[in-house]
Amino acid sequence: MDPEIQNLIAVWLTAAASLIYCHQIAGRLPSGAARLLSLLPIMYLFTTLPLRLSSFHLAGPTIFYLVWLGNSKLLLFAFDQPPLSATPPLSLPNFLSTALLPIKHTSPSPSIAKSASKNKTPKFAVFAIKCGLLALIISLYSYREFMNPYLIYALYCCHVYLGVELILASTAAPVAALGLQLEPQFDEPYLATSLRDFWGRRWNLVAGGMLRATVYVPVRRALGGGRRAAAAAVVATFAASGLMHELIYYYLSRDEPTWEVTWFFVLHGLLVAVEVGLKWALGGRWRLPTAVARPLTVGIVAVTGAWLFFPQVIRSGLDLKAIDEYYVVLRFLRKSFNSI
Repeated sequence: MDPEIQNLIAVWLTAAASLIYCHQIAGRLPSGAARLLSLLPIMYLFTTLPLRLSSFHLAGPTIFYLVWLGNSKLLLFAFDQPPLSATPPLSLPNFLSTALLPIKHTSPSPSIAKSASKNKTPKFAVFAIKCGLLALIISLYSYREFMNPYLIYALYCCHVYLGVELILASTAAPVAALGLQLEPQFDEPYLATSLRDFWGRRWNLVAGGMLRATVYVPVRRALGGGRRAAAAAVVATFAASGLMHELIYYYLSRDEPTWEVTWFFVLHGLLVAVEVGLKWALGGRWRLPTAVARPLTVGIVAVTGAWLFFPQVIRSGLDLKAIDEYYVVLRFLRKSFNSI
């Protein structure tokens, strides 16, 4: 067995074993400081476990599920907040699955349920189409030396969306086999009509929901509520997201942070706060036509991404590393297919 696969198995078995302690021992302590102190060693363990992985496509999801989602859920659990705290208490299997994966135990919000009900296309067909688009983008990388840099950035934007969504969607397959369901991941972000719509309702809803519970709500409550508190909480939430992405970059590249990706998210936090403020000031009476708002929103994300999000990726060679891993998988599949 490949050493990287062995490390991956060891990482996830270690994480599962540590969560048994959280369920059986830490969960019996009173919520608050005592439970938080008992969980800190596990949170430290979750933070260090991905350092054993070097593959982009194995380390990336592991970092997201353990370091970001797992630690966030344990932090909420320390203060008796869902999803790990429930009435009645979760059984051990449910506790493990909820802690390690974005398992859905409750009904989705009305806005998410409404958008999901509009999508009548079979999930497998959508998955197959997006796999085909990702394969097309990967094949185009063979001609990178002849491409305009802005075209490469555009391909990278599409690659990030398709790659992240397909990786998360692939996780849903074994989870569905157990009779469970993952939280919604994306909701057609290319149809967003504003930055608030893009980040709050369409892009990586799993991370967005966790950031709302761990950063936005506590910060807004601490500042006393109101519009100014909401604006400050929005910026704080985006800053926290930027720091988490900075940490993800470090895991994948082991390079010192340059803080560009943090500024990308801080910038978008400020833009969203301004956007919401203008909406309040105008009483929601005026908005751009959809035909203008959609390309403008996606354009802002793409341009600022080319400015602040992708340079660090390119300098560290993470883009080439990810592309090379795709080519390795394709060569393996072709070899397996030819041997049949």
